[in-house]
Amino acid sequence: MGYTRAHILEQCKGAFQDKNTFYKQGFINYRGKSSDTKEFYTEIIAEFLCYHITEYKTGINCIMRESSYKTKGHDGEYDPASNREEEKIAMDIFNLSNAHGPLNLIGRIIDYQTPLKSNANDEAGKIDLLSFDGKTMRILELKKPDSKETMLRCVLEGYTYLQTVCHEKLIKDFECTLRKDFLYNPEDVEVKANPFVFYDGEQFREMSQHRPYLHNLMALLDSKPYYIKELDEKYIVVEG
Repeated sequence: MGYTRAHILEQCKGAFQDKNTFYKQGFINYRGKSSDTKEFYTEIIAEFLCYHITEYKTGINCIMRESSYKTKGHDGEYDPASNREEEKIAMDIFNLSNAHGPLNLIGRIIDYQTPLKSNANDEAGKIDLLSFDGKTMRILELKKPDSKETMLRCVLEGYTYLQTVCHEKLIKDFECTLRKDFLYNPEDVEVKANPFVFYDGEQFREMSQHRPYLHNLMALLDSKPYYIKELDEKYIVVEG
């Protein structure tokens, strides 16, 4: 049994009261089409957000983290037996970049699992990967190869983190790391959020389908996707 367009819109209106947690709602990951209008569920949600884009973009609250965003112990080491697949992939990409230099299109990976909370009560996750190319610092929202989460979820999660983090403090906290490889003016650095998903994964396939509202929403949020390919047991980054 599917959901109607009206049902999905009611879900959107209710969840929109808290824009910081909008991306976490279960209906963001609904796959399939509405029972009445035969639209992708994510297209109905993306359409809703496009028509309320100013409220959405200005309604996500920044968390003023007191501690440094750069935390000790991020050395890329992990237990191979761990079942936290996404974190392991993130650390593998971090280690690859540290060993071989900047990655194509996105620059050097400077951190993984970057915390956003200031205290335990804050509603915020962690940045999967953080990259820098000398001009742009990217919040990369990683999804593992077999992830069933929608591209919409990926886009909204990354954008929420972009709005949650204090850009000036983020750049300052990683200054020592950035200065090792780059000459830059902190005031000129842009911070962006980008989906970072696997080529031929579910999210990649969604992007090849007719989803005009999703594409429009991504343009409005300046959320350009980058795709990961595995080649000779290494990761490379490509555009769609």
